[in-house]
Amino acid sequence: MKPNDILCDLPARTSKAVAHYWKTRAGQRDKQRQIGKADQGLRSAVTGGAQMDGFIDLFTDLITYAGIAERFVFRKKAVELPGFFRPTKEWDLLVVREEMLLAATEAKSQVGPSFGNNFNNRTEEAMGSALDLWTAYREHAYLASPQPFLGYFFMLEDCDASSRPVKVREPHFKVFPEFVGASYMRRYEIFRRKLVLERHYTAAAFVSSTADDGIHGCFSMPADDLSVERFARTLTAHLAAFA
Repeated sequence: MKPNDILCDLPARTSKAVAHYWKTRAGQRDKQRQIGKADQGLRSAVTGGAQMDGFIDLFTDLITYAGIAERFVFRKKAVELPGFFRPTKEWDLLVVREEMLLAATEAKSQVGPSFGNNFNNRTEEAMGSALDLWTAYREHAYLASPQPFLGYFFMLEDCDASSRPVKVREPHFKVFPEFVGASYMRRYEIFRRKLVLERHYTAAAFVSSTADDGIHGCFSMPADDLSVERFARTLTAHLAAFA
């Protein structure tokens, strides 16, 4: 299969990853219930692990189709990078070849019912990780590495709590107008776009899915500029230069 083939097949591959996410989550929830820890299986914030493996598989395929051997792709193990403000940070996916950092990617998600605090945690985490990496890069922590691809993938549960307008508090100063009345779905879209606009991340992708339809692979992309296709093309174009 050629690189263009996998890009043409992205909708089906993304659908498969979405279905894997919800099926794995359902299996984990059932297991938690069996051992009497149902709350553990219903946590609103998901940081990765087996639930996101379908997306990590997809990104790994994109990397290898771009011409990078799979032995240079690291996931689950050997995913630590030196930081500037902390000793190390674990990434969900790394591409490191011959002491050169070529790419680092995060794959995160969030489901309901609580979105408020978790939205703040996710935004602070993403901004902090980018600041830490780029500052460490400036200080030559990654030796003679070229500027790496830094990616952020995010999936959000599409439900009433994530789609309805959210009030903002303005006791002293006005918030930026794009946030007024914006749902958490819209806030995440704005946040991903600004991460790329301000060059904190090379590319970001944002998909949403309902719990009922997601298990069948159904998903939506709230914004064209944050599509999986654009993310994939940016990633493969970057890595093709080193193939």
